[in-house]
Amino acid sequence: MIEGTAGVSGHRDADEALLDNPDALAELDPGGMLRHTASAGAQVRESAALAAEANLQVLADEGRPRAVVIAGIGTAGRTGDVLATVAGPRCPVPVIPHRSAGVPGWVGAADVVIAVSASGRSPEALGAAEAAHRRGARLVAVGAPDSQLQSVAERARAPFIPVPRRAPARASLWALTVPVLLAARTLGLVKVNEADLAETAARLDADADRCRPTAESFVNPAKSLALGLAGSIPIVWGSSPLATVATRRFGDTLSANARYPVVAGALGEAGRGRVGLLDGVFGGLVESARDIFADPDEPTDGGTRLRLVLLRDGGLNADDDSDEPLAVEERRADAVQTLAERRGVRCDVVTAEGGSALERLASLVAVPDFASVYLALAHGLDPMAVPAVSEMKELANP
Repeated sequence: MIEGTAGVSGHRDADEALLDNPDALAELDPGGMLRHTASAGAQVRESAALAAEANLQVLADEGRPRAVVIAGIGTAGRTGDVLATVAGPRCPVPVIPHRSAGVPGWVGAADVVIAVSASGRSPEALGAAEAAHRRGARLVAVGAPDSQLQSVAERARAPFIPVPRRAPARASLWALTVPVLLAARTLGLVKVNEADLAETAARLDADADRCRPTAESFVNPAKSLALGLAGSIPIVWGSSPLATVATRRFGDTLSANARYPVVAGALGEAGRGRVGLLDGVFGGLVESARDIFADPDEPTDGGTRLRLVLLRDGGLNADDDSDEPLAVEERRADAVQTLAERRGVRCDVVTAEGGSALERLASLVAVPDFASVYLALAHGLDPMAVPAVSEMKELANP
């Protein structure tokens, strides 16, 4: 048990029994991170309704923009990645996520800036909104009601879409993402219809039921994934651009909720050198020392080992002008699984399901989101409270 002066508590080894004890889970999760994670489907529905009440049509009055900049940090910043991926290679204008204060120097009256902040007070979103207003760019703001961001939007006479602060930012991905997608739809950049939103919400509801705390580990895919990752260094790779957005999201939640170091990215990047991790001191070298009769999920005497998580899309891009044709992506994913198997590196695979890009993304995000929370709880960590974040803010603020 670790008890630090900063209020850090938990244990080095994961306790599998904790995950099948709903009362213990509730005690370890006083902030309700599991409950917030399970609200993803409801977030889709509520955010779609709130976006419908905003005056987004004013965005379309001036026609198609030259470019769209999505400004935000953390989970808010991921909404730009989602939009760029759902819009796809045929999007008629550039979609540019921007994660620093202000906006790119070229932004002007011909462009649209979407400023996103769950709290409504992040410097990145506020700076972008103010800069967009000064430069005459069209602005959309997404954030907490009665916040500084709403005030900036009102001064600019720009649409504002509220995001109720029921959950921490990292558990509000869908509440933040849906307004961004619907603003882009108004501009004619994405094809996301009501059926897509309904099916995505239903998918998230179904996965929340599969991953509920009362479902035991052997039937709960999130608990199984968490236990497989316990004590390892996770390597998370995505087989397609859409799957890569999900891998980066999983990297975010594993770091923030479970405090695990993660390597996350695209299989294309892995093939340019990172796949060599499978041969390294946490991969093939430590696995080669394993007793062939030992439990494959027990750690070896050699210490920490890699655990590969492969998010496979299977693609809706067969007819798209994508950089990576579906056949290439699939062969690459098969090859990496084979390499891992040859080196004894354990591999978990999450495969996308659904008829739209948005639903497929949801199917790749939902179970890993829950897994990151269960991994934290297995170590006795409160996934909501991150003392280092609070301390950093105190030390960095004047």
